Amino acid sequence: MRRLSMLLAVNLTFVTSALIHSAYAYTMKPVEPQRKQATDMKAAQPDTSSLSGKIVETMNSGGYTYLCIEKDGKKTWAAVHEMKVSVGDEISLEPGYEMEGFTSKTLNRTFDKIVFSAGPVGSASPHGHGGMGHGGMGSSEGMGSKGTAVVPQEKIKVEKASGKNAYTVAELHEKRAELDQKNVTVKGKVVKVSGGIMGKNWIHIQDGTGNPDAGSHDIVVTTKDVPSVGDMVTVEGTVYKDKDFGSGYRYNVIIENASIKK
Repeated sequence: MRRLSMLLAVNLTFVTSALIHSAYAYTMKPVEPQRKQATDMKAAQPDTSSLSGKIVETMNSGGYTYLCIEKDGKKTWAAVHEMKVSVGDEISLEPGYEMEGFTSKTLNRTFDKIVFSAGPVGSASPHGHGGMGHGGMGSSEGMGSKGTAVVPQEKIKVEKASGKNAYTVAELHEKRAELDQKNVTVKGKVVKVSGGIMGKNWIHIQDGTGNPDAGSHDIVVTTKDVPSVGDMVTVEGTVYKDKDFGSGYRYNVIIENASIKK
């Protein structure tokens, strides 16, 4: 009888220990799945450094070419400055900047995710003729300096904005030193849009003033707003002179963190 009691006690101790170990292990289990989930979420981010494949859908609108690129059964939407492509073409794009929930007003369409790229690999130009990369940022030989202008002058005439802080494009170039780090207003036509570079949209504005030979006919604006080429807009932002982004890309004058109203 005593031997049976001892066996029961040993078994009870073993069962209790097992239950405690099981309960402790259960409380610790969520830690590893959470780490794995975080890893999975990170891995799910699109790899914009290798955006290549076959074009299965494309359209032009608002100065952009929109491309649906398929590779290994996966489809990715991308946008570049307007160019000639056809369904069935194989393409490889420069690394880009992904935007979620982007709405194209000219297409009347919202993309869940879209990558704004500098264009086909090897096509980006520091003078603004090759996509949305450095071309949207100007160069030491481009905007605001003597030589070839980044964006050709359009034959337009825009009425100057009203108010004490209102200036024409030419005046912003001429008075850039005294206007440095001051708020200004300028009206003009959007002649170029480079989206999602360094987390901003880079807009070229012209109003018909200035000298294209001196590069004073066009001014670049950084903004979170997304206007379309051809829009007549009023820009409010802060002027900076001699802004240097490195690698030879600089502006004699630029308007940053601007709000744009149509």
